[in-house]
Amino acid sequence: MGKRLRHQRRGAGKPSYISPSFKHKGPVSYPNIDESEGIVVDIIHNPGATTPLAFVKLKNGEYAKMIAYEGMEVGEKIKFTTESIVKPGNVLPLSSIPQGAPVFNIEGMPGDGGRFVRSAGTYATIISHEKDGVIVKLPSGKHKKFLLNCRATIGLPAGGGRGEKPFVKAGKRYHATRARAKMFPITSGVAMNPVSHPHGGGSHQHVGRPKTVSRGAPPGRKVGSIAARRTGKR
Repeated sequence: MGKRLRHQRRGAGKPSYISPSFKHKGPVSYPNIDESEGIVVDIIHNPGATTPLAFVKLKNGEYAKMIAYEGMEVGEKIKFTTESIVKPGNVLPLSSIPQGAPVFNIEGMPGDGGRFVRSAGTYATIISHEKDGVIVKLPSGKHKKFLLNCRATIGLPAGGGRGEKPFVKAGKRYHATRARAKMFPITSGVAMNPVSHPHGGGSHQHVGRPKTVSRGAPPGRKVGSIAARRTGKR
């Protein structure tokens, strides 16, 4: 009997595959207010994300956790408004942001706190305003239409360029991936023995059989192209 496959071990929910909850600082979203002003109280490292985290104290005394923007400083004022006050860090509805402005942390639906463009170094661009929505160019290059009152933050998220520095040592990559509950190093199935993986074995590294498996295959066989609708060149 061979060993369990990697995804079988991951699915068992053991600690080595669970993202450490104590490293995550909780949900990061916009407060449910239309008009207000806040002061940046602190900027901290957030291991659960690629961007730093900013604690913003609102006028009503409550605190909001937000994604820090490039150039943010402690003591800086941030506005939550529907007016067209285009300043880095301000949170505005897309209808109030002019064309060509860089934005991040865009709401998918009004009031959801931000769902799109939240990674360090990424930003979206306002392309055009229409009667029923705003066209935004996402970092992938795709154009997506959002509702007029979906909110976004002006500027770029902090932490850009983090991926440009080489890891140099395998240990650094191990700890970086471990913080996201990912495993390193990863051994490919074709490099294993037949007893360890369905793709293992052979005089050279090759799958050796069709790698398309059915949706109802047992967990020890379900590797490769799972329930593929089609294969081969288009």
